[in-house]
Amino acid sequence: MYRGTELWKDLISFQLTQQKLKSGREIETFPDIPHNLYEALSDTAGLYPDKTAIIDHYGRTCSYSCLKKYVDGFSSYLISECHVGYKDRVALMLYNSLEFCVAFLSLIRIGAVTIPLPTKYKEQEVNSLVSKSDVSHIICDEDFYSWFSRCENNGIFVLKSGNQEAGYGFSEFTSKEAVPEMPADTREDTALLMFTSGTTSQSKGVVIKNYNIMHAVVSYQKVLHITEKDVSIIPIPIYHITGLVALLGLFVYAGGTLYLHKYFNAGRVLTCVKEHNVTFLHASPTVFSMLLAESGHFPHLPSLKTFACGSSNMPKEKLRQIHEWLPHSTFHTVYGLTETTSPASIFPGDAGASCFIGSSGLPIPGTCFRILNDAGAELPPGAVGEIWISGTVVLDSYYKTDTPSLKDGWLGTGDLGYFNEEGYLFVVDRKKDMINRGGEKIWSFDVENEIYKIEGVEDTAVVGIPDEIYGEVAAAVVKSLPGMILTEESIQKELGGRIAKYKIPARVLILDEIPVTPNGKVDKRTIKTLLLSKPGG
Repeated sequence: MYRGTELWKDLISFQLTQQKLKSGREIETFPDIPHNLYEALSDTAGLYPDKTAIIDHYGRTCSYSCLKKYVDGFSSYLISECHVGYKDRVALMLYNSLEFCVAFLSLIRIGAVTIPLPTKYKEQEVNSLVSKSDVSHIICDEDFYSWFSRCENNGIFVLKSGNQEAGYGFSEFTSKEAVPEMPADTREDTALLMFTSGTTSQSKGVVIKNYNIMHAVVSYQKVLHITEKDVSIIPIPIYHITGLVALLGLFVYAGGTLYLHKYFNAGRVLTCVKEHNVTFLHASPTVFSMLLAESGHFPHLPSLKTFACGSSNMPKEKLRQIHEWLPHSTFHTVYGLTETTSPASIFPGDAGASCFIGSSGLPIPGTCFRILNDAGAELPPGAVGEIWISGTVVLDSYYKTDTPSLKDGWLGTGDLGYFNEEGYLFVVDRKKDMINRGGEKIWSFDVENEIYKIEGVEDTAVVGIPDEIYGEVAAAVVKSLPGMILTEESIQKELGGRIAKYKIPARVLILDEIPVTPNGKVDKRTIKTLLLSKPGG
């Protein structure tokens, strides 16, 4: 077993205490931290009332005292006029905006449960999630209001934000009526119900409590050393666990400043970094690939001191390229899931310059890991097996779903990996994505890392496809850099001198873009379909 509390004790200053919750669950968490994010906002507004909390998509600023005022007024309105109550489930379908932040923090103040709805989804997908989550209220951007007419007919209260481009969209939705007092200890209250990626029929509802969020937030703050002096951007959808916890929650707690971008644009992000002295970016490997593509236009970004990257594997070659581009910055790889409230492990130093490059770091304090084989036996360092996690950030339950991947406080992630002797985690593949070529195991991440070393490759993904002889073989899709010409044959030939013959993709398809899911992760299901339906080359 690998215990984060032990692995970090000589690296950062922290203290944890054992606490027994009303449910009977025992957790190890930081003492004297806020019970929820509204308490964190109140504390920060008291310390830094005039400090800028948020700059929205249109360049409008909001201080911490103003943000708290908006939250207090909107939460009172939700209670008095919309009849939102304690533990009610309320869906949010809003772009990255001040209104999203106010709505989310207002629901935490009330003690209601937030269900973030992806703005990238289609109407049918969104309404499927609404029906699965038993919502009583929906708060949405005006762009989506028409999608919920059937919900209104079925008794669900729908509140539409005003035109945000013209001004604060909730300006008419405020009340000075007092909010009923919440219980003294709200740590165990459910704050979020988030649906995992995948098709809406297969996705599971992850139940996230206030104590999960606050432990995750404080872990990020201590490991990444985020303070009130930091500035960051949320250029990715805020409704993901990264946006909610690793950016909004973290900065509300620390007192930093956040820029909100309605849509992602790599050039705009880097311009914002340059013009506004942004110090911290947290994003997915896909986003960092897009930023790298623009790096030539931004050779010097002296304010940018810290990166964090999660959601999927960050290729070693990309890490090296980022280190060469901005050698003064520290790049922290992160491993986590929605089920771990974002962080489960974090790299303690600069991953791009470390001898442990490719690792996802150490389990965070208050978290334990095991590597198990198919029989459930724990494996020694260096042996690959399924990653199982327990700890304060791990969910208690799924919504109306029982699954063998969650038992006795341990979460089976479905990811394959191993630990080295020093306690660093290496993730090698998704269990379902491991390729079995006639009994030989192929880790897609390993092959991808080698493809990235080939000159002219901008992006790639490796999957398994059926084969009459071996049962399954590796196949790849590749996106080339502008002006570079790559072919199936040239890539296979280059790999011939790098990796074992059985690992070389039997098919290589050159694409203009690598397909991704609405959550920004590589869409391997679509990639398999493309590889099976199109000729290589």
